[in-house]
Amino acid sequence: MLVNNAGVSGGMAQPSQVDLDRLRMVFETNVFGIVNVTNAMLPLLRRSGAAVVVNVSSEVGSLTNASDPESPLAGMPPSGAYVPSKTAVNSLTVQYAKELRADGILVNAVNPGYCATDLNNHQGFLDAAEGASVAVRYATIGADGPTGGFFGAGGPLPW
Repeated sequence: MLVNNAGVSGGMAQPSQVDLDRLRMVFETNVFGIVNVTNAMLPLLRRSGAAVVVNVSSEVGSLTNASDPESPLAGMPPSGAYVPSKTAVNSLTVQYAKELRADGILVNAVNPGYCATDLNNHQGFLDAAEGASVAVRYATIGADGPTGGFFGAGGPLPW
């Protein structure tokens, strides 16, 4: 099993004000890091009898929620780096799931929820162990589990 959990926020600059070097740094960690680590691990994952890849994303990366003015996330300020990077993570998850399905490798994205971590100056209302529970659940699913999905503690989330 592989859990891709590295992530940085890069601040919350609006798209029209985001610094391109900061944007590159966020995508380098949050998106390119997943590609780099996953591709490096694929030979081992392919030899496994029940390989699983879990990409830690965020509900803020949901295009459905971002475009819905009634969504609980509608009040968030626009983000030019972190939010688009998590949308890219969600898309990569689907693409890896499509590619690796024939190899029997399950690939899903999870949203740990708003956890009190260094990423947000410990502002979240869940502790790290509570947030990790959804990643652990999907990292330990059986071979008949879902692939290409986006999940939170309560189940499937909208893309």
